[in-house]
Amino acid sequence: MSAAPHSSRLTLAAMSVSQAMILLDVTIVNVALPSIQRDLGVSPSNLEWVVGAYTLVLAALILVGGSLGDRFGRRRVFLAGLAVFTVASAGCALAGDDSQLIAFRALQGVGGAAMAALTLSILVNAYPAERRTGVIGLWAAIGGLGFGLGPVIGGILIKFFDWSAVFWVNVPIGVLCAALTVVGVRESRDPAVRPFDLVGALLAALGLFLLTFALIESNHRAWTSAPVAGTLGGAVVALGAFVTWERHAESPMVPLGLLRARRFASANAVFALLYLALAGMFFFVTLYYQNLRGWSALKTGTSWLFLNTPFLVASVNVGRLATRYGGRVLIGGGGIVAAGGMFVLASLRLDASFWIAAVGYVVLGLGYGIAVPLVSSQAMADVPATLTGTGSGILNSARQVGASVGLAVMGAIGVGLATHSWDSKVTRLPASMQGAAHAARQDVAGARPLQLGPTAERAAADSFLTGYHWAMSAGGVALAAAGVIALTGLRSRRPGRPSTSTESRVSSRDRAGPPARGGERHPLRKGQASRRSS
Repeated sequence: MSAAPHSSRLTLAAMSVSQAMILLDVTIVNVALPSIQRDLGVSPSNLEWVVGAYTLVLAALILVGGSLGDRFGRRRVFLAGLAVFTVASAGCALAGDDSQLIAFRALQGVGGAAMAALTLSILVNAYPAERRTGVIGLWAAIGGLGFGLGPVIGGILIKFFDWSAVFWVNVPIGVLCAALTVVGVRESRDPAVRPFDLVGALLAALGLFLLTFALIESNHRAWTSAPVAGTLGGAVVALGAFVTWERHAESPMVPLGLLRARRFASANAVFALLYLALAGMFFFVTLYYQNLRGWSALKTGTSWLFLNTPFLVASVNVGRLATRYGGRVLIGGGGIVAAGGMFVLASLRLDASFWIAAVGYVVLGLGYGIAVPLVSSQAMADVPATLTGTGSGILNSARQVGASVGLAVMGAIGVGLATHSWDSKVTRLPASMQGAAHAARQDVAGARPLQLGPTAERAAADSFLTGYHWAMSAGGVALAAAGVIALTGLRSRRPGRPSTSTESRVSSRDRAGPPARGGERHPLRKGQASRRSS
């Protein structure tokens, strides 16, 4: 049963603003890193953990947050997460050294995980099915604005205040979200009293923690190094043990029937690929404009309005298009359109006109604005109402892991090809310069000035652009793959067939252990015959 209209609007406001705050915090901190490094004397490795501690804990605990919301009440767990996030933000602003800052960033991740896992599920429970696509579109648009405007807001705050302002800004937003949630959000939970799956929660958190840790470490270590390879192996073991445990658990945290649902699994794959490409794009375009072209953080962030504006327009209006053309076609088309925008950005050269990038931004924003809201609604269509917290947690895990993988994989492509290109150019430099040039390989990959003279600077720029081109092209391929997966995997029910209750799609095995009758197959394992497209 959906909430009253007034309550529903307050719920939408609370969840949209909180989602924007979560995503804002992912990007706003990046522009503050140089100031943090200077003021606190942070080493380069610890500076990475100012960002990584938040990302790692967020990814590790999202599934746990969704499961806790289903069991103990989504509103209650969301408010607890919001309180932790807001207090931790104040702690970050008041941190006196890098250790304190990293610890409070990790605590932010704890609160953010509870919030991120439940914003979508709370919305799904507040609105009837026929209104959800438009509502989710608005929620995604506002959240996307938080992600895209983070560098702009951060640049403005740092210009007039200091780095602590990028954390203080969360405090009034958090208080506003809490007030809206207390007044407007009704409580919802899974009415079936199930034991909490502690083993499953620990295995899921450990697996995602190790996976994210390995991906963060791969930014400055080889994939074959012991820390990265060993941690990746541990992640595979932990996640494999999690799947085995959930298959036989009496009350699994993640009913595996959800993952066997074709639309739900496909939507998660599409979501991961979309954010894989987006995270890598922001990283490389920032290096291109700030380091290579010499733009300020504020100017670079402001340029992203060419991406955010079409994203907002498309997100708000895509619900009406979905009723005419269907979500599958629009998501597939959106992924392919976004791929076109990514390839335009990949084509940028040293002296390229900004209007070329503006075209890429607009096309990319349109593609994402069409695809992202519909992916969320398609994924949640296969999730029983009692498990929306779990389903939302899985979807947000796909996004977070996709973004982490995107930074690692696209970063590895860009760094590897840029340094390979630079190595071939070093031998053509004067002998007196070659030693310093070889030691500057990482600076070349990051497009940082070398101070080795104009000839070396031009060669370094060309090498960076070699890596940039192939990394961004890899992002374009990922987006095209997302479009293909959407077109082939997001099939809706055949028109005219009776709709099966979503509650019936999760079998007794998935809710409470093995089925009483051997050999009986769950509907979600049958290839989704009831959800084939016309």
